[in-house]
Amino acid sequence: MIENNFHREITPMSPEDSFLVFDRIKDNFDFPIHFHPEFELNFILNGKGVRRVVGDSMEEIMDIELVLVGANLQHGWELHQCKNKNIHEITIQFHDDLFDTKLLARRIMKPIKDMFDRSAHGILFSEKIAEEVKVKILRLSKIDSIDYFLELISILQDLATSRNQRLLSSYTSNNRSFENSDKIKIIYEYVQQNYQNKMSLNEISNLVNMSPVSFNRFIKKRTGKTFIEYINDTRIGFAARWLIEKDLSIAEIAFKCGFNNIANFNRVFKKSKFTTPSQYREEFSGIKRVL
Repeated sequence: MIENNFHREITPMSPEDSFLVFDRIKDNFDFPIHFHPEFELNFILNGKGVRRVVGDSMEEIMDIELVLVGANLQHGWELHQCKNKNIHEITIQFHDDLFDTKLLARRIMKPIKDMFDRSAHGILFSEKIAEEVKVKILRLSKIDSIDYFLELISILQDLATSRNQRLLSSYTSNNRSFENSDKIKIIYEYVQQNYQNKMSLNEISNLVNMSPVSFNRFIKKRTGKTFIEYINDTRIGFAARWLIEKDLSIAEIAFKCGFNNIANFNRVFKKSKFTTPSQYREEFSGIKRVL
């Protein structure tokens, strides 16, 4: 069952995308504790005094920090005692099936596979290895295509074979059931393809051979959201991506993402992202790339 007191983030990555990288200078952390099925590698410079929350672990960080968070594990960073105004955060997200099981079963991939398994608890890497891979991580936002993929594998290999790794959370996520359902996959794929259009509860429940009432109960149990909330989260995920990547007005983005009312779009966006669309665009004015 999905924990209702945590925010289920819909990341702005489509099934065809491989990676998402945010590279920005910030003076605050205001996104709530959340989870998502993608792996996340989070690197922070100048963050002494920031508080990290991963699962049931809550700690104040040092100047440099590198953490790998596994699929659906709750996590977040809070400003806490940090006084710095130039915190450098680089966040790398990638699909949990980017490296398929056959590839990970190869002997050469065993260190990375084992690290992925451990990341279900969240992994804090030593300051020494964070310093060693810093240059590679800092240049990730400046490269693309296959070079990015090769550089990411190089970073993951360095991390997987490094010493003094520490598991953070004493428990792993209970939220894996979100993805492990044929019906959920049908719903996910349909919404991804049709989020720009109007979708009725009858239409979507018929897809999975359920009554509207049973379907709403099912989606609420699996995602912690009603179907309307789930559709809106998907739309907001695309809107968030376009606010940063496209030179379109907020109204144009709202309508392209399936919202017919700009006031409703602003309200739903703020509820999902805890900021207005214009503030979100300004906050993420650093480097963001989807590959």
